[in-house]
Parts: sequence; structure tokens; C-alpha cells
Amino acid sequence: MIKLIGVAIVIIGLLFRFNPLLVVLAAGFATGLVAGLSPVQILEAIGQAFVTNRYMSLLILVLPVIGILERFGLREKAEDLIRSMKTLTAGRVMIAYQIFRQVTVGLGLHLGGHPSFIRPIIAPMSEAAAAREGAKSAAWLERIRGMSASSENYGNFFGQLLFPAAGGLLLIKGVLENAGYKVDLLKMAEYAIPTAVAAAVVAGVRYLLMDRAIRAAGQDEAGEQK
Repeated sequence: MIKLIGVAIVIIGLLFRFNPLLVVLAAGFATGLVAGLSPVQILEAIGQAFVTNRYMSLLILVLPVIGILERFGLREKAEDLIRSMKTLTAGRVMIAYQIFRQVTVGLGLHLGGHPSFIRPIIAPMSEAAAAREGAKSAAWLERIRGMSASSENYGNFFGQLLFPAAGGLLLIKGVLENAGYKVDLLKMAEYAIPTAVAAAVVAGVRYLLMDRAIRAAGQDEAGEQK
């Protein structure tokens, strides 16, 4: 029972609202000492756990930073930037982001995401570009937000299998090898390239058609105002 002292420390610490980080560290040290580990071994185990889960740690760090930037005008700056670039349209912003997302995910770099890129940067830029064309209605605002989110979904989904060490490819490899089929991760990643290219082309056409619809809606709204 004494080996469960870490659980008791966590419960007591959260019950009395102590600092969660200190509570978890105290629980980890207590559990390690009960298990016969030295303080150095405990620190090594904590460090190894941090390195193994570093991407989750980065996500936890990124979200508060994005929130602070939004509070101090990140969305407004993104809108101002797009207004100053007359040739950029909402569709072109989404095309550029989707290609960026597919390339970075294909290299194993998880730099995008709805909370860190779409909501504070891509969606406001697309909305500002559409508003410049005259599409300012609430319906168009919702449609542009949805299309901005789709650029993240397409880029992430069709780009992740380009990375040979992606979890999806490793899962497929494990299943096939258990069934007696020998497969190569690099070959599997190569077969994902045509799908990724096709996804970029199809999505690009959708975004350009959306640009055309935005221009038509802007002209209609301008005509109604006259």
C-alpha cells in the first residue's frame, strides 16, 4: 500500500489547492523513493518523461502564448496585413496555408493547428480579404471560417503520411507484418505523395471557386446599396 503514496499526495495536494506542478513533482519523488530509486535516478526518469512527451509540453506552452497574443491584437494585425496586400484573396491565403501545412507535416514538424494558426491568423486574414471584396455578411463570415478550418484539416490529414515515421504508417506496417506481409515505410510514404498532391489541387480549386463567389457576392451587395 505504501507504494501508492504518490496517489495520496496528489489527492491531498489538489484537495488543498496547492501548486499542481509541485504536487506532481512531490508525488513523483515520493513514489520513486518508495520504489528504491535514488534522487538522481528520479530526476533522470522525470527528464526522460519530459523528452518523450515534449510535443505535448510544447502544445501546453504554445496555447497560453497564442491567447496572450490574441489579447494584445494578433487578429487585428493579421487583418491589417491582409488589407495592405491587395493581391491576396481569402482563397489564396488558404491555399498557401494548406501547402505549408502539408510540407511541414510531411517533414515531421507539427507547426500548425486550429488554436495556434487558424483561429488567430488564417481565419482573420481570410475574413479581411473577403471583406475587402465586399462579402461582409454573417453567412459569408461563417463560410470563410469553415473553409479556413478545412485548409488545416486537409493539410494535416493528407500530409501526415508523407513522413515515414508517422504513427499511421507505423500502425499499417505493424498490422501488415503481423499478417505476413513485409512492407517498407519509405515506399509507403512515396505512395502517399500522389494523394497529397491531388488533395492540394482539389482543395485549391475549391478555394478559387470560393474567391469567385466572394467577388460575385460583393458586387451584389454593392449593387443593393446603390
